[in-house]
Amino acid sequence: MSVPHTSRPPEPPVFAAPWEAQTFALVVSLHDAGLFTWSEWAQALGRAGDRVADYALWLETIEALLAERGLTSAAALEARRAAFARAAAATPHGEPIRLENDPGA
Repeated sequence: MSVPHTSRPPEPPVFAAPWEAQTFALVVSLHDAGLFTWSEWAQALGRAGDRVADYALWLETIEALLAERGLTSAAALEARRAAFARAAAATPHGEPIRLENDPGA
């Protein structure tokens, strides 16, 4: 006797964009390296109050934790954001954005 084939709709992707997957992997890697416990991570995310804990918040939270622990500074983070924005503006549509494309570097 064969089992009838049932059709299910495809599962939605776990991540809406590659940067979300990279952010997730970064958080897991930094946890595995001992930068923070999962309890500390949850507390840090909770500082956002009622804001939805999307991957943009995850990225902001990991940046804040890195700065709090002296591994980077607000100025260094802002410089990196500015470099990325310049590189993005200098990158042709459809091409990957690379920091070496930053015309201000």
